[in-house]
Amino acid sequence: MKKVLIIDDEEDIRELIQYNLIKEGFEVSTAENGKVGLEKLKESKPDLILLDVMMPEMDGMEVCEIIRKNNAYNDVVICFLTARNEDYSQIAGLDMGGDDYISKPVKPKVLISRINALLRRGGMTPTEEENTEINEDLIIDREQYLVILKGKKLHLPKKEFELLSLLASKPQKVFGREIILDTVWGNEIVVGDRTIDVHVRKLREKIGADYIQTVKGVGYKFIA
Repeated sequence: MKKVLIIDDEEDIRELIQYNLIKEGFEVSTAENGKVGLEKLKESKPDLILLDVMMPEMDGMEVCEIIRKNNAYNDVVICFLTARNEDYSQIAGLDMGGDDYISKPVKPKVLISRINALLRRGGMTPTEEENTEINEDLIIDREQYLVILKGKKLHLPKKEFELLSLLASKPQKVFGREIILDTVWGNEIVVGDRTIDVHVRKLREKIGADYIQTVKGVGYKFIA
């Protein structure tokens, strides 16, 4: 039974989502704000967190940032709930390490489909290969879900790791955007090109800009 933690300050939203998730066989816990949510996270590690962006005291961005700094929760999927459709809100969420976002008002059928797709992808890496030693400076350890850069361990957010793992599985091969979205995010998840661009930008910031090359109008390739 998959566990979902709902962190939202609106009681009616929590109850609606909880009711529909329980009907689908999920084990659900709820929290009315970010601080309580972090406590619930420690009590029972969920597989996925539905995290409201706009909350008093501690907003969803802050909660996500705290979670992503703790390596114990690297495999927890974080999906933002937001009533705002502005690009900056969505991109900020992805920058913080979120895996996806869903706009309010929540449609139960869409929500269930999105959660199932996220969880199916959650424990999967794009390739069955084991460690890949790119060069003396960079190693991708797929068993431990980490990157070793110049001897230093980097625990990347799930989607960043899966994207890097996919690109590095075949250096010099150009991966089109549709292939990347289908492999890393799943074809049931509605995300746009900007989602990929944000994750590539974050990877470049962490491992260096020279490893991932943009192929204009097509996608990206990894330079070994």
